[in-house]
Amino acid sequence: MKIRDGQVANRPIYAVIGVTSSGDKDTLGLWAGTGGEGAKFWMSVLTDIKNRGVTDTFFLICDGLKGLPDVVGNVWPLTSVQTCIIHLIRNTFKLTSKKDWEAVKRSVKPIYSAPNDDAARAALDDMTAVWGKK
Repeated sequence: MKIRDGQVANRPIYAVIGVTSSGDKDTLGLWAGTGGEGAKFWMSVLTDIKNRGVTDTFFLICDGLKGLPDVVGNVWPLTSVQTCIIHLIRNTFKLTSKKDWEAVKRSVKPIYSAPNDDAARAALDDMTAVWGKK
């Protein structure tokens, strides 16, 4: 987003969305990035959220930023940190040849869209049978 802070510059806007146990969503805040998205930045964001009244979280979904699980553990010790499914899928393609991307895409989809753990495990076994050696 273009932001005027003395001069106009492009800066990222980070959104934190909370979901209650009953499924209600709420935007907990928007933060303008200042130059780097690191654990220190997220520590200030999570501390701000905690200071505004969020006393505990069940789990936090993020992009896999190194150091973030430690930061979350400092703010909310019982929180489980998970990597976003989109980032996991995107990282899958770093390990494959570009010519295989379409076929791998078709093989991965039954895993992340499975209705339960058993179906996901079966889909992973099927994918491993096809792609395991490669």
